[in-house]
Amino acid sequence: MSRREEGRAPRPTIVDVAAAAGVSKSLVSLALRGDHGVSAATSARILDAAERLGYRSNTLARGLVQGRTMLLGVLLTDLANPYHTEVVSGVEEAAEERGFTVLLAHGRRDRARLARQLDALLQLNVDGVVVVSSWPEPQVLAAAARRVPVVMVGRPETPAPGVDTVANDDRAGAEAAVRHLAELGHERIAHLAGSGRPASRAREAGYRETMRNLGLAAHTTVRGVGGGSDHGTDSGTGGAGSRERAAAELLATGPTAVFATNDLAALAVLDRAHEAGRPAPGGVSVVGYDNTSLAETVRPRLTSVDQPRLVMGRLATGLLLERLGGRVEDRHEVLTPDLVVRASTAPPRPR
Repeated sequence: MSRREEGRAPRPTIVDVAAAAGVSKSLVSLALRGDHGVSAATSARILDAAERLGYRSNTLARGLVQGRTMLLGVLLTDLANPYHTEVVSGVEEAAEERGFTVLLAHGRRDRARLARQLDALLQLNVDGVVVVSSWPEPQVLAAAARRVPVVMVGRPETPAPGVDTVANDDRAGAEAAVRHLAELGHERIAHLAGSGRPASRAREAGYRETMRNLGLAAHTTVRGVGGGSDHGTDSGTGGAGSRERAAAELLATGPTAVFATNDLAALAVLDRAHEAGRPAPGGVSVVGYDNTSLAETVRPRLTSVDQPRLVMGRLATGLLLERLGGRVEDRHEVLTPDLVVRASTAPPRPR
């Protein structure tokens, strides 16, 4: 035992609280859980005693007794990505309303690390996990779902049995973006595609289908690097530099408008267009995807397809709690996004 430990006062226990309040240990346990069977006066006396003694309940130990830790894990790919963090905010809001504490684990855009972090959350005996990523392998998620409820926010490559999902209709979002640009009078509408993940592929398919339905030829599609809600590239490769290069390559083909796979890619287009002397919206109109906080802070403010990130996070938490309540059938929720029009889009300049 270290000197520091020798001099430390013993940690107060529930027995100490019971003695100080003059009640039984079981009554203290009920009061600390907020049980309505304890009178207001007795509860106040117990809570006062606990405060004076500096008693803090052991959540993990209580969970072993009750079968619940009241902890929810959240595993996300990229902590620096506003799409991911805004979904997590929705998870936290809904979890706290139900008395749960949220633990975050960061995959750092690395599939192997995501698997390790998921296992770490399970080792902490969380009651369930919300995965804000489409990267984890289906077999990894299915194995986790056999232990605790698991909900994915995102579009999986292959659905994992036992795992609920929450996603948005990427084709509908792409259609809204393209139709908006066409209604402004644009015909040379280009697409800066993403990483090739399922969400990115669906947005590209929606772009091509809508262009065809409008009688327009699909302009050059350049595959950039993800990092938004299409969840980026494998193994964490690429980044802002790759987006900048892809944006420059796309603009060199002469479009009057660009639909980008996410807001980060759209910002790269805005930056390259400004450098090329074609600032938005007069030089080129730009539409992003996700409607993250970046869309409101960049200049010009970015027109973007809005995924309801807070709603998606709250819905994921609700599905997880339904699983804890006994639901066994899988559910896959798809939300329809809306287009938020701002200053980055305008009619094309007359030739």
